[in-house]
Amino acid sequence: MTYETVYNANDKMWAALGDPTRRAIFEIVSDRHRGVQEIADVLPVTRPAVSQHLKLLDEAGLVQAHKVGRQRIYSANPKALKDLRDWLDQYWTDAMHNFAQAADKDEEKQND
Repeated sequence: MTYETVYNANDKMWAALGDPTRRAIFEIVSDRHRGVQEIADVLPVTRPAVSQHLKLLDEAGLVQAHKVGRQRIYSANPKALKDLRDWLDQYWTDAMHNFAQAADKDEEKQND
């Protein structure tokens, strides 16, 4: 069996979340709006490293930023969360359907 690589809008998001530091940053900004220094204060990485990770998360559409004075405040992008949830839900729905079919077959065998 050969699989063809198909890229979609979620691929950048999943790739960005593949890094543990970016995942941690995403979790931090999902909790509440935060500035770069506030994020760096709770992680074992430098402020410039946090900025680079935020740039990738932003390019993937996972975070959004707004300016407050000279500072950029980051938060999770709700649309991105919905897109990821929808993508995962399609597999959950398929898995539940397949489980129900298998359970029905087992029940039929027991009744024979």
